[in-house]
Amino acid sequence: MKIKIYAIGHLKDAYLKQGINEYLERLKPYTQVEIIEVNDESIVNNPSQKEIEMAKDKECQRVIKLLKNDEYLVGLDLVKKQPTSVEFAKYLEDKFVLGGSNLSFVIGGSYGLSDELKNRCNDRIGLSNMTFLHQMTRLILLEQIYRAFKINRNEVYHK
Repeated sequence: MKIKIYAIGHLKDAYLKQGINEYLERLKPYTQVEIIEVNDESIVNNPSQKEIEMAKDKECQRVIKLLKNDEYLVGLDLVKKQPTSVEFAKYLEDKFVLGGSNLSFVIGGSYGLSDELKNRCNDRIGLSNMTFLHQMTRLILLEQIYRAFKINRNEVYHK
């Protein structure tokens, strides 16, 4: 099994890098995870809606250029259904069965995903009603993927 995570923006905080590396190590017995970072757009303070849309379009075009035509892509989207950890575990299990052994996720930049990239996604899910730093979302997603593998294998971790 292989999971790709496309992430807009680069990690700067050491504590996030440390946490992400911890979960990447924990996931090695279960799956191969590749994180692909793409540059985010600089945007002025108090941008107009047009400036936000232009930045999202540029960021998402960078992701679209990297995608393979047959890649099953799941977008993280604040306004979509937020599964429980058990539901997410079942979701992953189902996607690996249906889509072969590869699954990709995309995490938007500060302002989310462009409409074009949302439309390219085969599916979209939410992680929470709360707003997180988009860099922190990587850590949260990796932890939930790890938890899902533990749940699906009836291993101790999930509570």
